[in-house]
Amino acid sequence: GGSSGIGAATALELARCGARVILATRSARRGEAAASRIRRETGNEEVLFMHLDLASLRSVRAFASTFLRQEPQLHLLINNAGVSAGGTTEDGFSLPFQVNHLGHFLLTQLLLERLRSCAPSRVVIVASSAHCAGRLRPESLGRPPSGLFSTFQDYCDSKLANVLHARELATREQGTQVTCYAVHPGFVNTSLFRHAPPWLKPLLLPLAWLLFLEAAEGAQAVLDCATRDGLEPLSGRYFTHQGPRLPWPAGRDDRLARALWDRSERLVGL
Repeated sequence: GGSSGIGAATALELARCGARVILATRSARRGEAAASRIRRETGNEEVLFMHLDLASLRSVRAFASTFLRQEPQLHLLINNAGVSAGGTTEDGFSLPFQVNHLGHFLLTQLLLERLRSCAPSRVVIVASSAHCAGRLRPESLGRPPSGLFSTFQDYCDSKLANVLHARELATREQGTQVTCYAVHPGFVNTSLFRHAPPWLKPLLLPLAWLLFLEAAEGAQAVLDCATRDGLEPLSGRYFTHQGPRLPWPAGRDDRLARALWDRSERLVGL
């Protein structure tokens, strides 16, 4: 998710710090353009595009295979891509839940051994305060919820999954020097809501321009979790611009986190 918005702003700052940065994005045109722009602005030639479509588990596996073959080092994985609405993926899941959670979950698992071998390393999962309205039922994961506000509910469910994914990953990786953080970047004016229903866009767009943060401002919370020294004892926590915060009660439910993990493994074929 590094071709625009928060992801592009995050990648730009990491490149300025001298990092080798892989932009894993769905659109080759936008990904190549973003990589070229970042190289030009930073003078860092170690910024590359690789194709990844999180709406396709086949694409996730292909990306991981290519990455592991070509890249011997991995110290930081930022799961940033997101959509707010959409239809059904080729794998049969709702688009927001697969892109925002299942695709990232599979990607993280496929790259986890490399993260361990390069430790200390970090996984940063871009979540949202929208997790407050999430209602996860492990037995129906990946199926669009019903009801008048099903689109909004689907998005909130995926964001709760992000918070719980970070929490459970941190628990399972204790002692490996792989740490994980969920972060709410704030309300940011990005293309996240490009798939929102037509009736909702006239309400969202004025709000976005008047009240939302710019992408570079939203990226700061992500960069803090990615680069700040001394965060290791806070692995699994939920962060905002103000630092670590308690998520809403469902985001602290360890039993639900374990159930989500187990069901996600089965759904992605692990």
